[in-house]
Amino acid sequence: MKLLNEYKIDLSGKSVLIIGRGTTVGRPLSILLSQKPVNATVTLAHTATKNLPALIKSADVVIAAIGKPHFIKSEMIKDGAVVVDVGITRTDAGLLGDVDPAVVSTASFFAPMPGGVGPMTRAMLLSNLLELMEK
Repeated sequence: MKLLNEYKIDLSGKSVLIIGRGTTVGRPLSILLSQKPVNATVTLAHTATKNLPALIKSADVVIAAIGKPHFIKSEMIKDGAVVVDVGITRTDAGLLGDVDPAVVSTASFFAPMPGGVGPMTRAMLLSNLLELMEK
């Protein structure tokens, strides 16, 4: 949330597709984003979801957390969509996210993996630790 807030990305009333139903990212994020004050319209999907490419193409915001390297391609993304890659897989080529970096040409905002959400996660952990220490 902090990452999207920093870039002033308003999710209220937006169609948010979270691909990945895991208990670490997908499910908790779907609850968080659908509640007030965020008020996003959230769809939770997975790799076996029927018509997944159509869902991706229609979403204002796509959050990928499925652990399938470069599963989401730029032609699958709606022009101007916000794309956040949370998935990560270790391959012979190194660490790869779920989203092909070429989506940068289609998306209005792209948080890649690695390099996008990971550093923000560490920063928020440190921020929370400092906040706790001050109490």
